[in-house]
Formats: sequence, structure tokens, C-alpha cells
Amino acid sequence: MSTPYPFTAIVGQDDLRLGLVLNAVSPAVGGVLVRGEKGTAKSTAVRALAALMPEVPVVPGCRFSCDPVSPDPACPDGPHAEAAGVSRPARTVELPVGASEDRLVGALDIERALSEGVKAFEPGLLADAHRGILYVDEVNLLHDHLVDLLLDAAAMGASYVEREGVSVRHAARFLLVGTMNPEEGELRPQLLDRFGLTVEVSASRDTDERVEVVRRRLAYDDDPEGFAARWAEEEGALRERIAAARALLPRVVLGDGVLRQIAATCAAFEVDGMRADIVMARTATALAAWAGREEVTADDVRQAALLALPHRRRRNPFDAPGLDEDKLDQTLDEAGPRDDHDDDDPGPGPDGDDGGGGGGVPPQADGEDRTPPQGPEGDSPSPAPEGTTDAPGRPAGGEQQPVAAAEPFRTKMLSVPGLGEGAAGRRSRARTAHGRTTGAVRPQGALTKLHLAATVQAAAPHQRARGRAGRGLVVRRDDLRQATREGREGNLVLFVVDASGSMAARQRMSAVKGAVLSLLLDAYQRRDKVGLVTFRGKEAEVALPPTSSVDAAAARLESLPTGGRTPLAAGLLKAHDVLRVERLRDPSRRPLLVVVTDGRATGGPEPVALAGRAGRLHRSEGTASVVVDCESGYVRLGLAGELARELGGTAVTLDELRADSIAGLVKDVTAAGRAA
Repeated sequence: MSTPYPFTAIVGQDDLRLGLVLNAVSPAVGGVLVRGEKGTAKSTAVRALAALMPEVPVVPGCRFSCDPVSPDPACPDGPHAEAAGVSRPARTVELPVGASEDRLVGALDIERALSEGVKAFEPGLLADAHRGILYVDEVNLLHDHLVDLLLDAAAMGASYVEREGVSVRHAARFLLVGTMNPEEGELRPQLLDRFGLTVEVSASRDTDERVEVVRRRLAYDDDPEGFAARWAEEEGALRERIAAARALLPRVVLGDGVLRQIAATCAAFEVDGMRADIVMARTATALAAWAGREEVTADDVRQAALLALPHRRRRNPFDAPGLDEDKLDQTLDEAGPRDDHDDDDPGPGPDGDDGGGGGGVPPQADGEDRTPPQGPEGDSPSPAPEGTTDAPGRPAGGEQQPVAAAEPFRTKMLSVPGLGEGAAGRRSRARTAHGRTTGAVRPQGALTKLHLAATVQAAAPHQRARGRAGRGLVVRRDDLRQATREGREGNLVLFVVDASGSMAARQRMSAVKGAVLSLLLDAYQRRDKVGLVTFRGKEAEVALPPTSSVDAAAARLESLPTGGRTPLAAGLLKAHDVLRVERLRDPSRRPLLVVVTDGRATGGPEPVALAGRAGRLHRSEGTASVVVDCESGYVRLGLAGELARELGGTAVTLDELRADSIAGLVKDVTAAGRAA
């Protein structure tokens, strides 16, 4: 077994270390979500935490880590006779993003269950993690069906496996720790709320600190055991301090005044439900114990809010996490009196050294601290000098500055036709491991989803020949049938947005951006990958390569300038190149092409004919497509409809895109293509 990197040797990252230590002091805090860019010691810190956790007493031979003092009465390995327990180190169990359901919850031997009537159960990762740490790296990429199982286990403290009348239940209480890179997409709100705390990490910009990081890492890589030995004393001291804080924790007093501050803070930031209040109370108590105090103070409440609330106050996927610290301080002052010395000494701020290290999330004005709009070359656009504009908001040269998007709305669902086999999601029909049962087939390999009726039907004609004498059914391997199921998949939604001069009217472009933003929100909810291609002037560009980060697509859309001619063909051809590469990378994820344009094509020789040929190229490869018709005014040319026919898809107007529109029912993107 490799020697883990010592926790105390991690340079900086005070928030990360504090969040993990608080969970070691009080596992009831509920785990921690670590958000940050790659290469910031997220995984290193989590894996090092297990060495600081106290040893766990378990029943000898129990595969489910039952506590010998109070063993689980429903343990599959029980009942346990009274016996002295044995201690083992706390476990850190890693859940791979691509794990199967059976690997997570355990697997039943269906053949033995049917033919012998015994419950032959192989425990999964949830059983291994009981009374330890369950670590999910890149938790935002975890498949939805695994997320559902995690939510159930976290809510009930137990894992249930129910299949065809065979039932197994075992305890599953664990410290949930997840790491993620926000650039790769966000978490579902339900799972986000299950993490007690969240911390933001980033690489230090201090030269000396970066030098020390490299120096220590190289020393560890050269001699892991020797490096760990040099930090053994610091590790031992930290382990003893955690043990002392655990012992002090039951004696910490949480006064009514402090509880009022906690409740007022959660109400002021409009968090949903009551879990935030409970987590803040537990975190503030752990902070007091960690500092060696028997009473929670307002400073503990402030620190707890910075750790427990940022991920709970997001109102939609495009809001940045964070808290307005001025508002936080004002709320704490109004909700209750501070300590007597607070009038003279405000106490350590989020970056102060209060014995706990670290602070909260960098202040952001109610989550609205956003990057300035970027111009086409990456520079921030500057207002044109007075008197040099062609029209209000339009600089000389025909390019218009970016405009804000209109308010997003709920859109109709656009789906890819046919039956796919892509990543789990919520958009198009697909063969999946979960969903409604549609049929049965002979299993290829291990049986995972038994179709009971089909199995009985296959075995029934052979009972006399097999010498059946009792009530039990004689089942052979050849009789078993695997259930086929149909659910939903996530798709690659590639937006091709017209940013030319014909779209440049400010009110019109605002409506277009609002529509695309609405579709992006729909893609987030349906677990799609998204990409963004824009075309204007003389060329098209990939504004955002396909990614799971819908937030990044929304940011690029916000900074999109307009102006110039309409190279529609260039936009479609650029989209074709993007889809060709993505088919090689992920052939099972089917694409949905969404072209947002009024259909006009200008610039170059025969622009309309060239756009038609580009559309037919997509159609020949079977790419599902929809054209969002942005044409407005009394006189309409219907060019977007012509483009949709060339693509083999359908066209919808901005009004028809709304889910509450009375223009028609939900549209399948190939309706027009089939008619053609």
C-alpha cells in the first residue's frame, strides 16, 4: 500500500484543511464538497484525512463494520453474539465516476436466490464506507442513477437492495466528501444540499508558497516513506488535537442567542429548508471544540455560515456561489449582541488565525461578481468615443457591443429521435440500466436485471423433464432472462448562433440571447453536454467547445457581440467539424444541432446555395436539428423554415419555443424531416 501524502505537509489551502478537520471532529456536520481548478491538492488532502481519523471498533468478521457496542440488528452477517470488538483504521473508500450500481450497493446472486432460496449477497462500496469516508472524485460527473442511490443512503443511513422479492438491508452511515472542477459542470441541487460544507480552492499566486509546494512534492515523490516520517510528529500532534476536540464536543454549549443568529442568517440568505440551520449549528459547535472552547461565539457562527451556506443559496445554475460578507456581518449584528470585546476588537476575519485556520469564500456581491464581457479577440470592449457610433450602442465599423439577455423561460423539450445508448440523462429515449421494462433477452455475461416473468415462462415447459417434485421451480442457467429497459439519455446540444448584423437590433438580440439562455438552462436540467458556435462578419468560430459546464456557455453567450455579414454556411460547416470530432471522442452520445438565426445568408459567392449544401451535409449524416426562427416584423421571408428543410429538422419561432405557448404541442425535432 502506498504511503499517503501527510495532511500537515499541505501548503496553504486553509479553507480546505479546516473543512476536512471539522468533519473529523464532528462527522455529523455532513461532509464537505471541494470546488476548484485542477491541480490544487483536492484529492491529496481528502486521501490524507483518513490517517487523522480515530480507529473504528468493529465486530470481528463482519463485512458491514458493525459496532460491537450496538451492532445492527438487521446486519446481513448477523445476528452478532456478544464478543470483544477489534479496532481498525478508518477507511477512505473511493467511488469511481464510472462505477456500476452493483458495485455501489452490492450484488445479489440471482441464480442462487432462485434455485437454492438463499440470499447470497456481495457487499458494495456503501458497506465498505460505513463508519468511514466515502470519497467521490469529480462528483459532478457522477451518473444520475448513482446520485439517486447516494441520496437514498445519505438520507436513511442505510442501503437497500430490492430485487424480485429478495431484500437486503444494511447500515450505511459515512462521511461524504466530493471534489469537482466547476468548469466541467455543476451538481444536482439535491446532492449539493447533502454536503454539509463547501470550500473553494485555487492555486496560490504567491511565488514563495508555490516554490514550497513544488519542493515538498518532489521530496515526497523521491522518498514517500522518508518524507512521511519527517512529518510524523506534526501528524501526531494534529491527530491528538482532533481527538481532544472530539472529547470536548459534547460539552460545548450552543446558547439561544447564537441559535437566533444562525436562524436569522439562514433566513436572510433565503436558503431552502432547515438543513442549513442544522448544519450551521453543528459546524459552529465543532469550531468551538476545535478552538478548545466550551461555548459557541458569534465568530464561530460567521465562520460556519461561510462554510455551510454558499452552495445552498444558489437560485439558478448560472448564479456564482458565495456570500455577501457585509450582509452577513449586518445580519449577525442585528440578530443578537456580540461578545463584549467585539466593539473594540472585531475579532479575526475569514483570513485571520483563530486556531482553526482558513476562512470562507471570497466575497461576491450576492453571487453577481461576473467577468467583464469579452470582445472577439479576448479584450474587454470599450465604449466608442463620443460621436463615433453609427447608432446608439453600435461602434463605428458595424459591430454592436454585447447586450444583456432577456429573462429566461421554460422551454419545450426538443429531443433526438430513435433509441440511443448514450450517457444517462433526461432528454431522449435510450436503452438504459434504469427505467421502464420493455422486454427480455438472454443475458450476455453476468445477469444484473432479472425479468422474472420471462424467466418463469422459459423454465415452465421443462419442469416435468427436470423431475420437479416439490413446490419450488427448477431453474437452469438457460432459463434466465435479462430485462431490457428504456429510460432517457443526455445529448450533445450544439448551439449555432447567428451574431451578424441582421440580428443586431438590441431588443431582438436580447430576446435571442434569452431564448438560448433558456435552452441552456434546459440542457443543464437534462444533463446534456453543450457547445457554442457563432458566426458573423466573414467567418465562424467555436466560442465554446463541447463541455458539461453550462455556466461557461452562459458566460460566453453574455459576452457575444454582433455585427457584420451573415456567413451562415461557415457556421454550419464549423458545427459539422465540431460534431465530427465529438463522434470520435464519444460515439454513444447523440448530437442535437440547434441553429438560432433568421435564415438570411450574405457574403461570398452564392451564400444561400452554399448554406443549403451545408445543411444537406448535416442531414446526410443523420444529425437531429432544430432551427429557432428569429425573424421578426410584418414581412417574413420564411428563410429559417427553408434552412430547417435542408437540415431535415424543424423550425420553431421564439414564441413557439416557450413551454406555455399555445402554438402547439411538444415538437420532435425530426417532424419536418420525416414529412420532407
